[in-house]
Amino acid sequence: MRTHKIWISVALSCLVLASFPARADLVVLQYHHISDTTPPSTSTSASLFQAQIDLITELGIDVVDLHSATDNLFSGNPSQGQRIAITFDDAYESVYSQGADILREQGLPYTIFVDTAAVGNQGYMTWAQLKELAARNGVSIANHSAGHGHLARKPGEAEADWKQRITRSLDSAQAELKQQFGNVLPLFAYPYGEFDEALEAEVAKRGWYGFGQQSGAIGPLAGQTRLPRFPMANAYGQLNGLKDKLNSKAFPIDTSQLPDGIMTANPPTLVLPLTKEIQPNRLTCFASGMGRIEFEAADDGINVKAPKPFDRRRFRYNCTHPDDKGNFYWLSQQWLDLSQPED
Repeated sequence: MRTHKIWISVALSCLVLASFPARADLVVLQYHHISDTTPPSTSTSASLFQAQIDLITELGIDVVDLHSATDNLFSGNPSQGQRIAITFDDAYESVYSQGADILREQGLPYTIFVDTAAVGNQGYMTWAQLKELAARNGVSIANHSAGHGHLARKPGEAEADWKQRITRSLDSAQAELKQQFGNVLPLFAYPYGEFDEALEAEVAKRGWYGFGQQSGAIGPLAGQTRLPRFPMANAYGQLNGLKDKLNSKAFPIDTSQLPDGIMTANPPTLVLPLTKEIQPNRLTCFASGMGRIEFEAADDGINVKAPKPFDRRRFRYNCTHPDDKGNFYWLSQQWLDLSQPED
């Protein structure tokens, strides 16, 4: 089959690789609350968090600083040992009161992405608490916007208005962090994990790495303004599937060439290339809320499409494929339906 009606196309010639030798990658874990009493969708219980850290220690995987490890990946000579980085979004108080001591006891580094407009509000850390943590060895602070707004351009929003809005959010947060901590890292976590191509361009223009909330490992071919992280809330961080995530490998494709995820048809179609490493008979794909879904292999690639429309603002296609070492290549494509209401 040589032709297909598709809604989103990918420049496959930029993706196909002649060879992609097995190697270790960086797995970034994403947390919000460490608590038994906060909203379940964004919370990891203290007991589960401790168990996750214990499993990482048991597996002997190095936990590394996010910024230096990301720089290393794109240096042209990346390290070979499997690595994990730990991140927290929003700077919730429970990270200070519940999570920080667990990590301190293990001597593990981590990064807190701070919504600067929320600091000091009920349920969030104060600047004094953030400074206390930042003074500890291995703890870094980074930008999560000022106000945690939806930063992708809204339908009908004038480009000039959008540009002013996101410039204020990104740059005022970065300036506040510099004032509070004296230096600031070139790292940014998208609120809600939402981004579009124009927002990615703004992040790139500032020389920052951009981190989303779609799952998967990071390798040297990853798009530097759409880097994945594995959500670790209770529903996603259970121990029975955690080992596979911790040992996962980046899909052997240039993810910067994939769609930015702004949906133009429902359900959308994702096209993946046929490569030496990714074979259709070993590929498994899932859609949010729908479980395992079918796909079509054609001469121009693998077409992944859900069987019915979605009724939510954000959803994902997740695809996994075994490598030759017993681990999994892991890819998550987030989709964003801007016609749906904001959170």
